Amino acid sequence: MPASRPRQPASSRAPGSTTDSGFAYSREQFCQIVEDVLAMATELGASDAAAEVSEGTGLSVSVRKGELENVERNRDKSVGVTVYLGQRRGNASTSDFSAAALRQTVRAAWDIARFTAEDPAAGLPDAEDLASAQEAARDLDLFHPWALDAAGAAELARRCEQAAFATSRRITNSEGAGVSAQQSHFWAGNSRGFRGGYASSRHSISVAPIAGRGQGMQRDAWYSSHRDAADLASAEAIGRYAAERALSRLKPTRVPTCDAPVLFEAPVAAGLLGAYVQATSGGALYRKASFLVDSLGQRVLPEHVDISEDPFIPKGKGSEPFDDEGVHTRARRVVSSGVVQGYFLSSYSARKLGMRTTGHAGGSQNLALTSRNTAPADDLPAMLRKLGRGLFVTELMGQGVNYVTGDYSRGASGFWVEGGRIVYPVEEITIAGNLKQMFQDIVAVGADVYATGSKSIGSVLVERMKIAGA
Repeated sequence: MPASRPRQPASSRAPGSTTDSGFAYSREQFCQIVEDVLAMATELGASDAAAEVSEGTGLSVSVRKGELENVERNRDKSVGVTVYLGQRRGNASTSDFSAAALRQTVRAAWDIARFTAEDPAAGLPDAEDLASAQEAARDLDLFHPWALDAAGAAELARRCEQAAFATSRRITNSEGAGVSAQQSHFWAGNSRGFRGGYASSRHSISVAPIAGRGQGMQRDAWYSSHRDAADLASAEAIGRYAAERALSRLKPTRVPTCDAPVLFEAPVAAGLLGAYVQATSGGALYRKASFLVDSLGQRVLPEHVDISEDPFIPKGKGSEPFDDEGVHTRARRVVSSGVVQGYFLSSYSARKLGMRTTGHAGGSQNLALTSRNTAPADDLPAMLRKLGRGLFVTELMGQGVNYVTGDYSRGASGFWVEGGRIVYPVEEITIAGNLKQMFQDIVAVGADVYATGSKSIGSVLVERMKIAGA
């Protein structure tokens, strides 16, 4: 197993960076569209309305075995409108920005609302929960356009894949390498005074090499994704690391069925944090479809574990000054000393629960799970030593999670560890447990923190799980 993941030095910069927007529509045009749509809704007799206009553009290029496979340019635009007639709601959208199309779209939303049943929880957020003009205008440094043409993207992808092949002659094939440069902007408003919007970007480099031949082939992959191309790991580092991961999986075996500690690699452990968010989100809670119903104020994680949220991290993948409804966001401690401090609620789900929105229409924002016992020296080798004898999981397959009961059963592959050292790769096994107990059984969290989307977490050691093998 490779010892460390590739990172880009802060001083390096990806080729072709620029500050040009590359959009077809201006902020002023978007503002006018929103005002026009809201006015049209008011003219029809809407009691409330909300509108959002957006545009996205990007380039995606893939190569395989040095040959160009795909070049895709995307440019999308949309206007969405929500109309309320009391507590009846209608939604409609269009990609046509002409005045006639906008009026037709508003009319469609109004017609849907007229024939929709009343819902006591329906409605715009309360005015006091909406982001102020100052809050909505907060600059989180999310927009870093990458002036990359198809030839430059293909060259980066080739360099990434070539680095994988150059790592070892045992890298015999490839599923390809890809480069993506994406950017978008939007503007939103509603009849209760909210106005806000911003531009953002996200870029990536990825590769999936194959090691070995015949029935013994093994595949793995790696990628780097950031809002600023200057923060991406180098194409060569990504290729080498992906190749090392594939090579480390050669000649796997299966382990006998047993109960043993399980160490989740950091990118995989992000799924545990995602499961926690799912179980404490408003939709699951008001439907009573969660194993953590009524968990507010209860200890659901060990005392040494905290979960924090910060939507204001510059360049953060989950950063946003307001949520999808225009509700202001805030930094908070979601779990403190293992005790649940708050849920993830939109205005609708909050009303269903008799609570107040937490500003999470659209999901969580830069979550981090940490342990108060984690030391700076708790890197992956240190976590393997803490594991001692057990399973180190680097990949999960299947969707075997029941969020109502918490039952957890996933196909897995990784490495068997003895005496704190990896002894051989394993595959075709299943790990099983119950998330409620797994959360309580978190023994340690590593300092090898990895950010997957809007979630940051180190490797996570669970005291004991059922491992079904040979």
